[in-house]
Amino acid sequence: MAEKTLTRMDLSEAVFREVGLSRNESATLVESVLDHMSDALVKGQQVKISSFGTFSVREKSARVGRNPKTGEEVPINPRRVLTFRPSHLMKDRVASGNKS
Repeated sequence: MAEKTLTRMDLSEAVFREVGLSRNESATLVESVLDHMSDALVKGQQVKISSFGTFSVREKSARVGRNPKTGEEVPINPRRVLTFRPSHLMKDRVASGNKS
């Protein structure tokens, strides 16, 4: 199976074909949606897209890690990480795509 990455341009092109906006308007729309999602996540809000999934930011506390090569203990600073939890519909749709 050939691996293909879905890009912003691909999304813009899909909006252009499906909705009928111009290519520039489609690209602007996609950028606007992604900006709104990013801004909400930066503020710590969840982004829930029905039938797709939920994006959220999780706070990870500081901890002590270990360098696997040397075994040396290394402090890991607290940080925020982005998480995605797919909806049940998305999980089912992906799973059904595995059946050939």
